[in-house]
Amino acid sequence: MGTDLLERRAVISGVGQSAIGRRVERSGLQLTLDAVLAAVEDAGLTLDDIDGLAMFPGGGAANLPGYANGNLYEVQDALRITTTWRQGIIEGMALPFYGPAMAVATGQARHVVVWRTVKEGSAARAAGGRPAYGAGKPVAEGPLAWLLPIGMLSPVCQVAPYAARYMHEYGVTREQLAWIPVTQRAHAALNPDAVYRSALTVDDYLAARMISTPMCLYDCDVPADGATAIVVSAAGTAPALRAPVRIEAMAGVVEGRPSWEQWEDMGRVGHGAARAMWARTGLRPGDVDVAQLYDGFTIEAVWWLEAMGFCGTGEAGAFVEGGERIALDGELPLNTWGGQLSGGRLHAAFGHTAEAVRQLRGEAGARQVRGAEVAAVTNVGGLEAGAALLTRWN
Repeated sequence: MGTDLLERRAVISGVGQSAIGRRVERSGLQLTLDAVLAAVEDAGLTLDDIDGLAMFPGGGAANLPGYANGNLYEVQDALRITTTWRQGIIEGMALPFYGPAMAVATGQARHVVVWRTVKEGSAARAAGGRPAYGAGKPVAEGPLAWLLPIGMLSPVCQVAPYAARYMHEYGVTREQLAWIPVTQRAHAALNPDAVYRSALTVDDYLAARMISTPMCLYDCDVPADGATAIVVSAAGTAPALRAPVRIEAMAGVVEGRPSWEQWEDMGRVGHGAARAMWARTGLRPGDVDVAQLYDGFTIEAVWWLEAMGFCGTGEAGAFVEGGERIALDGELPLNTWGGQLSGGRLHAAFGHTAEAVRQLRGEAGARQVRGAEVAAVTNVGGLEAGAALLTRWN
């Protein structure tokens, strides 16, 4: 394995978050600035050191209610940053740090901040409790021309048939899958920033209202308000950074048609990205100490467990059953901050990346996994799949 891979020329140097909650009385721009300033300080840098900016999604308030970023112009102006590189990332990026890593690895910048801000909790409340994406008036064109007439607007409705197919094909039960949200809620209880921290049981899960069969309320991530920022720096600057984390390997592969309704294999998602990532490192699944796997819905974490090789295809139900293997002291601690199912929908693996960095640094407090040296991070699945390994800086 070569040592000059692009990602080896970059490190994650800082992570920062704003206040996070179901409803936070600050604007999207204010939340963004809070997170950016926290991330820069966490890296041991100043704003004068920052010469690159990136954001997700690329259009500021963008195309959906609750997508609430301050845009590049507002943030750059508010913080008086001089840039040599900028990027407005849209849907389809593999990982939050993918573009910034390329920028610093190729010398276009030395320290890049990338952020994601959501006000989906506030947007849902403003819509009378409906999901934020249901607050507008959708038009039946593009992919929606096929989805809207059958009421398939919500992502939960788009993913549910995949969950049903997977469970039918491999005999996985809801009683088994319940252990993912139940265990992640136990982790969230140790995270003071998590949206939901009260105990959750398998019986609670099974009694919850169905949202889109077979997925119930606790299979869905939690709409929230909050911002996460990540600083990506050139590896050569590491001696001056507070606590950098290595990017061991990263990849993003879409191996089928880029739409949920046209995906060919409804039981397998993310395998292409995982294969490509493992091909870029000598590490293997057994080397991973902690896994931050995208969990917009429970089934996505299931797919990633299998795609990443932590268990075989169709074996995730048995792997998570009982919760012992994915607990903080288990063989593969999963989504140790509570994930999006309890910690809040911070989206696009931003929350997952921030937690991976804290775990590798030994800065996760009561939920710290002892001796964590290798962390897996994944983003979405299928049509926007990204996978990475982060490692402790030694």
